[in-house]
Amino acid sequence: MNPGQTQGHDLMTARDSDRSATGSIKGRLMVISGPSGTGKSTVVKRLADDPRVSPYVSISATTRTPRPGETHGVEYFFLSREEFEKLRTEGNLLESAEVHGNAYGTPSKPVMDQINQGGLVILEIDVQGAAQVKERMPEAVFVFIHAPDIATLEARLRGRGTDSESVIQKRLENARQEIAEAHWYDYQIINEFLDQTVNELVAHWTDLISQGA
Repeated sequence: MNPGQTQGHDLMTARDSDRSATGSIKGRLMVISGPSGTGKSTVVKRLADDPRVSPYVSISATTRTPRPGETHGVEYFFLSREEFEKLRTEGNLLESAEVHGNAYGTPSKPVMDQINQGGLVILEIDVQGAAQVKERMPEAVFVFIHAPDIATLEARLRGRGTDSESVIQKRLENARQEIAEAHWYDYQIINEFLDQTVNELVAHWTDLISQGA
């Protein structure tokens, strides 16, 4: 049995973890979204290294082939289509989507295992995926990261030097659509200064813990 098959099997028991958590969850899930160019991935990386929160950063599952340098269980859980569909049909994914012919999703089990242990779990995901998670776990904390304004967002995208003009325009169009959905998130944060953004997120988490939320 290859590593992907082993992990696929391990991920199948998510619903049992979900049920065992009912009424006794001490940890929480924090879902972070925001348009491309807002710096949300950098924010998540900083949070992952912050000893004040020491979160578990959720790893997605995918059916796509690993790229050079990618490791199963690090960047993604690389699963066969059969393994992925089994997770999806049995309700063991918090969310899922099809992107360019490949399936992506968030396995429930690793998330619930960490929550049951009292930990903070961070899930970086797009607005559509976040909406699916909200249906499954309305008690999660949803955070939307903004750039200071559209002009700054565009400047950041162009500053990467990796995208064509058409791709940049598509990202800006998508950003406007995502921003229109930000109203239902619990918190909205403008990421102008990275340290300030990270400190604000840590403060939100600390408040939740002190309130016993």
